[in-house]
Amino acid sequence: MQKTALVCGAGGFIGGHLVKRLKAEGFWVRGVDIKPHEYCVSAADDFILGDLREQTLVREVIDQDFDEVYQLAADMGGAGYIFTGENDANVMHNSAAINLNILDACQKRGIKRVFYSSSACMYPEHNQQDPDNPNCAEDSAYPANPDSEYGWEKLFSERLYLAYNRNFGMECRIARYHNIFGPEGTWDGGKEKAPAAMCRKVAVARDGESIDMWGDGHQTRSFLYIDECLEGTLRLLRSDFEGPVNIGSEEMVSINDLARMVMDLSGKSLTINHIDGPQGVRGRKSDNHLIRDRLGWAPQQSLRSGMQITLDWISAEVERRSVCAA
Repeated sequence: MQKTALVCGAGGFIGGHLVKRLKAEGFWVRGVDIKPHEYCVSAADDFILGDLREQTLVREVIDQDFDEVYQLAADMGGAGYIFTGENDANVMHNSAAINLNILDACQKRGIKRVFYSSSACMYPEHNQQDPDNPNCAEDSAYPANPDSEYGWEKLFSERLYLAYNRNFGMECRIARYHNIFGPEGTWDGGKEKAPAAMCRKVAVARDGESIDMWGDGHQTRSFLYIDECLEGTLRLLRSDFEGPVNIGSEEMVSINDLARMVMDLSGKSLTINHIDGPQGVRGRKSDNHLIRDRLGWAPQQSLRSGMQITLDWISAEVERRSVCAA
């Protein structure tokens, strides 16, 4: 019998890629999102446009016994959205409502295997002040002190999923994603993340010009290419380990060096103009000791190879938009 999967947030970057991966594995896939995918036609067998904050909609979506449920839907974005403080109430309310609704509906349906995408943003701010030595080991999460309300909501929802495991015998799996990037993701408009923003800035700049960057550029991050993220996600959901566990790269880079990498890949000679703006913590890198120990897996693809693919895609999107506007 054909296996079935539900992808919540299928109109988003990771969700869109996940639907394709599941279809390639032979699943019948239902996708749901408040919006269609912006950059491709969904590969889902059934795509429902709807608001997962609404209980009635969630009950309509979860109307059968799915073999696997992937909960990626959230109100989120890059630093320009998360760290200004202007969107805090919506971020917390919307994401929490979605998680509460989905868990309730799955539990009442008897669905056990649910994947939840948490975030490295739930790690304590005080452990990420040294850009060269951030501490993002899973057991460093408490005492809790996320640097944003987005992180606090993620931490609450982690505990919610674990409580459903304990109280209702569910088998939810929790991953803390670290900066996932790749093609077919948001690259402008204010919700884009650093890799996509950097690729866009370099793509639109002429040789010899400058690009703007928030902060001094010494802040560090690790970035994980989308295909690696999907592999870690599927392995976790299908394992006997509930998590939470990091899914990210241990290849840490400063934002200055990320910009220089993209410039080099583009063949352009550009300068960096450092300006004020939201930055988040000073350092963050995935700690992969636990995932190697429990799942025997760690990502292999280099940042540079993933950034080349992403730059090529965003450059093509910039050109396409320019032609359409002409």
